[in-house]
Amino acid sequence: MHDGSDTDGLKRLAAEFNETFQRLDPAGRLALLAERIPGRVVFTTSLGIEDQMITHLIFSNRLKIEVKTLDTGRLFPETYTLWRKTEEQYGRRIKALYPQAEALEALVDDQGIDGFYFAPEFRKNCCGVRKVEPLGRALKGAAGWVTGLRRDQSANRSDMEFVGFDAARGLVKANPIFDWTRDAIVAFTKENGVPVNPLHEQGFLSIGCAPCTRAIRPGEPERAGRWWWEEETKRECGLHVDGAGNPVRDLDNRPAHGDAAFERLPQ
Repeated sequence: MHDGSDTDGLKRLAAEFNETFQRLDPAGRLALLAERIPGRVVFTTSLGIEDQMITHLIFSNRLKIEVKTLDTGRLFPETYTLWRKTEEQYGRRIKALYPQAEALEALVDDQGIDGFYFAPEFRKNCCGVRKVEPLGRALKGAAGWVTGLRRDQSANRSDMEFVGFDAARGLVKANPIFDWTRDAIVAFTKENGVPVNPLHEQGFLSIGCAPCTRAIRPGEPERAGRWWWEEETKRECGLHVDGAGNPVRDLDNRPAHGDAAFERLPQ
């Protein structure tokens, strides 16, 4: 989140990059961001295969881009193992951001440990505490944000651009592999010896928190395994939003008994 003093300049850069990206490969796009954005550039990785490709390009080319991850506390064991192996292979640290302890304790006290299964708003509350708020800290003071979003991942992402200005956070948001297919990314990781999560080979194409991720079935879209119990058009965690629509958990409006999820149980 930049200080906003050069908002117009960042908007112009975003428009310029959006045009220029079409003529560059992902390595060139990342190098351009690192060189031209006037301030810190942060890449937030989920350690999925797309993000592993980007991490490889950043670390291998020693680009001045910070690599951070959001450790929700509910990740798969395989994800933690991959995290360690990635740091060992490239000799670089991936900085972790964690949920605020007080907010997390209040969330679990209110909704229960797995309250996200009871209602969409509970799941969004969980994402808000475990992911969205830490993301805000990860991007604090940054002028650029790199993500691993791809056009063909879901209908929600098909109309995004290579680069845009994130008005809610006041920074340039860039998607350097936006036009790459999953098959092309898989081929790249194999050719370049990039470590990837073994769960991908077991049908987990999009990997998030363990309780909220399942393997996809034949014929299902790539992100069908994320929050599969919810309506398909609303399956996003809140990290990627337009305007100022960040989900915010209101801890002052909890039920008096402090167990909101119990209201969803059959009586």
